[in-house]
Amino acid sequence: MTIAGTALFVEGLIKRFGSREVLHGISFNVRPGEFVALLGPNGAGKTTLFQILTGLYATDAGTVAIAGHVMDRANAWPDALGELGVVFQQPALDLDLSVEANLAFHAALHGLERRSSRARLHALLERFGIADRANEQCRKLSGGTRRKVELARALLSCPKVLLMDEATVGLDPASRVQLLADVKAGCAEEGRAVLWATHLTEEAERTDRVIVLHQGTVHYDGMVSGLLAQQVATSVEEAFLAMTAAAPVPAGSR
Repeated sequence: MTIAGTALFVEGLIKRFGSREVLHGISFNVRPGEFVALLGPNGAGKTTLFQILTGLYATDAGTVAIAGHVMDRANAWPDALGELGVVFQQPALDLDLSVEANLAFHAALHGLERRSSRARLHALLERFGIADRANEQCRKLSGGTRRKVELARALLSCPKVLLMDEATVGLDPASRVQLLADVKAGCAEEGRAVLWATHLTEEAERTDRVIVLHQGTVHYDGMVSGLLAQQVATSVEEAFLAMTAAAPVPAGSR
């Protein structure tokens, strides 16, 4: 596996907290325009991985590259993070500000040119069907609409890689389906790489590829059809439960 041709590159990634190793040399990549599910139960290591990918944690070993920028080279960090959009599991809007004010603040924070960022801001609100809510205070919005605002915010800088960290937690089924469809459409139209972390198997079924992460180790990386065949299962849920129940605990993770 090489960095060339990938939007997100992860190789031999290890992360420890004290004597406890939580990521055990994981490797995978996401190509431009690819929509990949990172499927794992709670405690699998998904959030730790995302904290590394967003620069919140340093690695103990391994390589991470975003759009060709290697993150373990100090001078490449700004370039790498500049190509990244993120929607975190925990909501991160200022609920006392309007939709437009939240997005404008994010654009200014990231040094985006005012005129072009405002044009893109309004285009994104139109795209997600919430242009008529631009002047509303965010605390008055539903959970699904707030997620659309957060997605628009993540896309303001036209990132080449979008990370979605359990972004549908707390949403009703219809809002979950709509958010996934919005992200997938943008992935196909703009050639954006998406890594969608989830513990919901029905979300993984709608992606191009699935990576199963369990106890800090990648147990499967491939098409959904291959996962079903490997586990002799009739559904992703059945395959996922069989794989994660049978997986041994790696040495050093206890």
